[in-house]
Amino acid sequence: MILEVALIDIRPGEEEAFAAAYGKAHPIVRETPGFRSIRMTRGIESPSRFVLLVEWDSVEAHMENFRASDRFTQWRALIGPYFASPPVVEHFTDVAAEA
Repeated sequence: MILEVALIDIRPGEEEAFAAAYGKAHPIVRETPGFRSIRMTRGIESPSRFVLLVEWDSVEAHMENFRASDRFTQWRALIGPYFASPPVVEHFTDVAAEA
């Protein structure tokens, strides 16, 4: 399992419109093969900053099954107009803790 983390800065004053667009857009991600879970969070100190957390089976599931598909185009068409700048996206994996 991998975690996609996207830092998303929204143009000030458009945060509520972005959140509403996300409400319409997130089912598109859920339909993707290799998808596990999705969560959007909003900054308290920086309310125009959002963090998207998506769990995927693999980096390939994200990049090939979603980013390279029409689903990504639909997703970006809904939420992209609110971006202040392109999101910063990285992939992470869990660190095993020793007992």
